Amino acid sequence: MPADRAQVQLSLAPVVKQTAPSVVNVYGARVEKRPSNPFFDDPFFRRFFGDGGFGVPRERVQRSLGSGVIVDPSGLVVTNNHVVEGMTEVKVALADRREFAAEIVLRDPRTDLAVLRLAEKGPFPALTFGDSEGLEVGDFVIAIGNPFGVGQTVTQGIVSALARTQVGISDFQSFIQTDAAINPGNSGGALVNMRGELVGINTAIFSRSGGSHGIGFAIPSAMVRVVVESARNGGAAVRRPWFGARLQQVTTDIAESLGLPRPAGALVASVDERGPAAKAGLRRGDLITAVGGQPIDDPDGFGYRFATRPIGGTLPLTVLRGGKEVTLSVSLVAAPEDPPREPVTVGGRTPLTGITAVNLSPAVVEELYLEQAESGAVVSELAEGSPAAQFGFQKGDIILAINGVKIASSRDLARATSQRARYWELTINRKGQVFTTVLGG
Repeated sequence: MPADRAQVQLSLAPVVKQTAPSVVNVYGARVEKRPSNPFFDDPFFRRFFGDGGFGVPRERVQRSLGSGVIVDPSGLVVTNNHVVEGMTEVKVALADRREFAAEIVLRDPRTDLAVLRLAEKGPFPALTFGDSEGLEVGDFVIAIGNPFGVGQTVTQGIVSALARTQVGISDFQSFIQTDAAINPGNSGGALVNMRGELVGINTAIFSRSGGSHGIGFAIPSAMVRVVVESARNGGAAVRRPWFGARLQQVTTDIAESLGLPRPAGALVASVDERGPAAKAGLRRGDLITAVGGQPIDDPDGFGYRFATRPIGGTLPLTVLRGGKEVTLSVSLVAAPEDPPREPVTVGGRTPLTGITAVNLSPAVVEELYLEQAESGAVVSELAEGSPAAQFGFQKGDIILAINGVKIASSRDLARATSQRARYWELTINRKGQVFTTVLGG
């Protein structure tokens, strides 16, 4: 309870004044050209129906709106990847109404984060990173953003839960849950503590109506810092440590067979013999219960704890093996590009026309978050509107065979697609599921 009248009249205004100038509005735009219609190009037709033909414009502008946070005085802004994904023009409006063009310097779909750089030189008001690992349920937090495009808005609440992993928003899931009102347009905005430090980037809400129901999620600053540091150091992609093992959820049945009081931890399903996990002595069937001394409940929790560690040095893992607890030390190294990517773009008249495929390597597996695969050529890029896109191919598909010929590399794929065929029999590994389909040429 408040001790006196002065405490009753306490205001969050000082924290807001300190932090609000660092929170910006992010506007994205992309021009989509409509297919040309030969009738609309006819001078007679244009005389009566105008340049667009029946009033249909040749171009359509797709727009996005979100929020962002200045995290470096030089003009680095962090926002959600889904705010700027596919956008060709990005602008940032500051709280003082100044507006600047911005360049996308790094996109990280796995965390749904992106880093922008303002076109003008600073200094700009930047927020400092707080310790998201030190947050506790019940701590007061403030959310700042641009909900529904109405302008900068401040809401206040508490930390409702920590380490939420079953949200399905990104690959690395360990979200801060808050009841501070977060609405569409808040994406990419700041979640700050009472010291005015950035502890999270607001990214999603749970809602049946599209509005706030008091269940919002933010990416912890520990993960945001990793992405920002990669951009600050000039990286085009985020470099994370490579583990080299596949983990699975511990079910109630597995917990009972291991003699555990509850299902918790990450069970090792397979180990890559070349990877750091194998070199550390990890085996199939081991149960990882803690990372760096911090308990984990599931594979998502492990992925977050491991991915937020910088490359270099080692990390202790607490492992349950045969009923006994052992500690293993795993090296924090980047995944190697072995074999080299050797990208191949498929042309001609095939169902695969429009894909760019690369060789499988530990680096590619980590980057595209693939299931473990021994060989094949993986789709790394997919041209929009291409035959491959229309046939339903996806980024991350691994091509294993074409017309009965095994595909072990991107060069094999190039040779196989250079042949003419009336029908194409394709064997594909998609997210660990292998299937064969026959498509027309």
